Amino acid sequence: MTPPCLFKKERCNRMISEKLQKARDYVAEQGAHIPPENYPLFHVTPVVGWLNDPNGFSVYKGEYHIFYQYHPYGLQWGPMHWGHSKSRDFVRWERLPVSLAPDEDYDHNGCFSGSAAELPDGRHLLMYTAGKIISQEDGTPKKLQIQCLAIGDGVDYEKFSGNPVMDGSVLPPEGIDLDFRDPKIWLEGDIWYAVIVNRIRDETAGCNTGAVLLYSSANLEDWELAGQLDCSHNEYGKMWECPDFFQLDGKQVLLVSPQEMETKDPALHEGHVALCLLGDWDGKTFTRRSVQPVDQGLDFYAPQTLLTPDGRRIMIGWMQSEFTKYVPDGSQWFGMFSLPRELRIQDGRLIQSPVRELENYRKEQTVYQNVRISAPLSLPGICGRTLELNLTVRPVEGETYDNFILKFAQNSRYFTSLTFDPIRNVLVLDRSQSGFPRGIKTPNGYPAGVIHQRTVPLLEERDELRLRVLLDRYSAEIYVNGGEQVLTVTFYTPQTADGIIFDSEGTASLDVEQYRLEI
Repeated sequence: MTPPCLFKKERCNRMISEKLQKARDYVAEQGAHIPPENYPLFHVTPVVGWLNDPNGFSVYKGEYHIFYQYHPYGLQWGPMHWGHSKSRDFVRWERLPVSLAPDEDYDHNGCFSGSAAELPDGRHLLMYTAGKIISQEDGTPKKLQIQCLAIGDGVDYEKFSGNPVMDGSVLPPEGIDLDFRDPKIWLEGDIWYAVIVNRIRDETAGCNTGAVLLYSSANLEDWELAGQLDCSHNEYGKMWECPDFFQLDGKQVLLVSPQEMETKDPALHEGHVALCLLGDWDGKTFTRRSVQPVDQGLDFYAPQTLLTPDGRRIMIGWMQSEFTKYVPDGSQWFGMFSLPRELRIQDGRLIQSPVRELENYRKEQTVYQNVRISAPLSLPGICGRTLELNLTVRPVEGETYDNFILKFAQNSRYFTSLTFDPIRNVLVLDRSQSGFPRGIKTPNGYPAGVIHQRTVPLLEERDELRLRVLLDRYSAEIYVNGGEQVLTVTFYTPQTADGIIFDSEGTASLDVEQYRLEI
């Protein structure tokens, strides 16, 4: 049965606004002067300007679309537009014209995060949070967050004349309309659903806290609150953002991105992070069973997923930390997305792997086996900034080692390192020597230096450590032991810093397999 949809083309504004056209023209003009080698090879970036949260990650007419929070006119957060790219294989991305601009009275304070879906009639639906400022009775301004719709053909999108379709009237009594955002929409049978985060007055915690609300609609215009899925109670952050809700391998997954999380759990990290809440879902109630980090590196936030036609659940995230909004001198763009990752559940754990399509871009292979390391060592042919590096580290029979160190993006001045301590069974990711400034304050008042290093306990003790490292000019994504843990880091050192060094305190044995990656 085709679900009813009250969207009629004549009810939408078909004009491209002056503000949207201005953004499109500006991006096209600025981008014409930037050489391709200034961008990552296989990660989504804007042509110019600021990128943050991924939005609208969806399949439309057989292609994968990704939108993003976008400020085209500067290298800092600003009036939010929606940027747009698409791909046929998650690796080679085509930039498309800016899709949304804050050009209506109800979204003049910004077109914020949201999602997308293909309509039964073949059009592409966007659902986004709009920022609106109203004047209160006493004349003071008040910010509101409301939910709006736009539809289009994969390039041009028309905002629905009936916007907003959700405002504070659909919140529960304890809901706060200032923090009501980031809808993730999907269709089940003939009913549309959306999960949306909201800050609520939490009597249990004695303060305001983040929660995930579930809404349903038969026609995309009239939405009803179906219930609250989960709540932080300030145990996992003061506010949640960017929810996603889906089934995977017999488990129900709720992804959230907590803000200002404080924790003493060594497996979790403080600040702005991404969490995977695994649980059970009976169609009415979500029962949380476990809380796991999505990424334990320095730069990963606000992930969003899609379901491919071949049944894979694919996730992409903002490859940046809230506390490291550092832009190198001379940069014309800021922010990038992770390589999309395939997800699965194994033994109650979230397992992540790089999308398999990346293997189609493997070129020259270099292999070494059973290399003994007891001092700094470089291997012929093992170097570069766009490559896949597969490593297996093990002790040599009859000997022990205290630390194995991998240094990459290395030259006489810079490097980023990953150290494995087998005694403590931890990994230490460190980019303190990768050119980031020290002692500066971010907009939130945090010193940038505090997040140059991350210590990550491994899940199990094993005789072998397996690492899969993806380097792409300005970043590394490190998959540990088959993807049961992932660490992501960005760095903006010169591309000539392309050395790779292996080191060990004591003697270790190493297998190395490297593929150069080319698009």
